[in-house]
Amino acid sequence: MESKHMNKELVIVFVKNIKLGKVKTRLAKTIGNQAAFEVYKELLKVTEQATKKLDTSLCIYFSDAIVNTKWNNANKAVQEGVDLGERMKNAFLKGFEDGYERIVLIGSDLPDIHASHIKNGLEALENSEVVFGPAEDGGYYLIGMSKMNNNVFQNKPWSQSHLLSETLSELKQNNTTFSTLEVLNDIDTFEDLEASDFYKNNTELQHKIKQLND
Repeated sequence: MESKHMNKELVIVFVKNIKLGKVKTRLAKTIGNQAAFEVYKELLKVTEQATKKLDTSLCIYFSDAIVNTKWNNANKAVQEGVDLGERMKNAFLKGFEDGYERIVLIGSDLPDIHASHIKNGLEALENSEVVFGPAEDGGYYLIGMSKMNNNVFQNKPWSQSHLLSETLSELKQNNTTFSTLEVLNDIDTFEDLEASDFYKNNTELQHKIKQLND
């Protein structure tokens, strides 16, 4: 990538402060809080790995408080807003205010996220106003914008299976250009976890979860 483009791109990662009983709550119902906590810690590592090789600015937005032990090369902030939509909207507003032209935001609990997904998202923004990485559950794991669009964050069925379809049909009505990336599966249930390569390839995590659930 040419250096003149580098400083125009921003990647935002939304991270939950790792607290027992506060992460992966649906998963915790089947495998318990401690095991869900271990899973989220491993997912965070995957996310960190995906952002390591990017030539873009990086800003980590924590749910509650800034943690300085990780994400060394990133700016850090705390999410602000009453719901997910408002928190994402505020993060994008700040990014555009800071002069970035293409901004991509990802969550931190995707087992298959890779630097290539983020790069594809940024590339899509050269021709589209909005980009989404669809999740198998009907939501999205990535959202990006090349100009501010408040609508996508307002009055949306967060955590519902029709989130993305509703968001896209509204964009179509407003003649907003958008792209979609490859569909990825996120991990909300134990079935999701067991089916994922992330889990199958992580024997240490399997061992921890078996121990905790014996």
